[in-house]
Amino acid sequence: MDNHVVIMAGGIGSRFWPMSTPECPKQFIDVMGCGRSLIQLTADRFDGVCPKENMWVVTSEKYIDIVREQLPEIPESNILAEPCARNTAPCIAFACWKIKKKHPNANIVVTPSDALVIDTGEFRRVMEKALRFTDDGSAIVTIGIRPTRPETGYGYIAAADQLQTDKEIYTVDAFKEKPDKETAEKYLAEGNFFWNAGIFVWNVRTITSVLRVYAPGIAQIFDRIFPDFYTEKENETIKKLFPTCESISIDYAVMEKAQEIYVLPASFGWSDLGTWGALRGLLPQDKSGNATVGTDIRLYESKNCIVHASEEKRVVIQGLDGYIIAEKDNTLLICKLEEEQRIKEFSK
Repeated sequence: MDNHVVIMAGGIGSRFWPMSTPECPKQFIDVMGCGRSLIQLTADRFDGVCPKENMWVVTSEKYIDIVREQLPEIPESNILAEPCARNTAPCIAFACWKIKKKHPNANIVVTPSDALVIDTGEFRRVMEKALRFTDDGSAIVTIGIRPTRPETGYGYIAAADQLQTDKEIYTVDAFKEKPDKETAEKYLAEGNFFWNAGIFVWNVRTITSVLRVYAPGIAQIFDRIFPDFYTEKENETIKKLFPTCESISIDYAVMEKAQEIYVLPASFGWSDLGTWGALRGLLPQDKSGNATVGTDIRLYESKNCIVHASEEKRVVIQGLDGYIIAEKDNTLLICKLEEEQRIKEFSK
């Protein structure tokens, strides 16, 4: 199989300010304090699924140098620069039309760059299974995460019928928006609802033909760009035509409309790390529920906090309960965890 991985890395991660900024968003930061950024961890977990020369990154023009620095093993020609943000459908079309030019039989995984996976062995098993399923047919597979709680911060995938040919894979009944608490509890109880991880698997023939049907405007733009891929005119043509794409997610453009959509439910310790609260839940905590990233952080009479500081800073905290304390580049945030949805507002 001609396996490829497309990493989407254009987001600005505004909910993680001040650690994440428009100049260096969270996918390029060592969020976990493990010595690797989130995009490096994303590339790492595909080792063995596809060779590095078949890895692609789609990102903003302004992050190209960061991607080159953090992922030097990926060929420079595989780092694709979006002239402007246009959501995930044009981002995915960009990569898939370019891959198709040299790899007409490519089998592709598309993944976000800023999620976390704990069990990388199980992750690889699931990816390889999905790639085998999509290799020579017209199926699209989305990865569903088995929910561990009634989460209101994720979209959900409702599974329908189990396949007779492969008991791990189900047809998709519906995609659901982020629910309220009561609906999330109902989903959990029903047992056939899975978190939407935003990871998609298809072959290049399938995705290009499906986009032609359900997002013909986007497909027509990339059909016009296609002859210029791998030529000296490529950058000029992309700068001219890419901004004319409709700004739309792949979920709205394709997934909610297409016919042969399947879900492969999985459990590999996934989190989209969307909030400071989610990060606190994944980091090691002391006996008082505090989680820290930094080399010299000291807490006294404090509980249920998350502290994230640059390495050279000494941080001393006394008497706080349920707070975010985050410092970067001479900016300090002290915010109640229960008010973290206001961080976008604070960062302006």
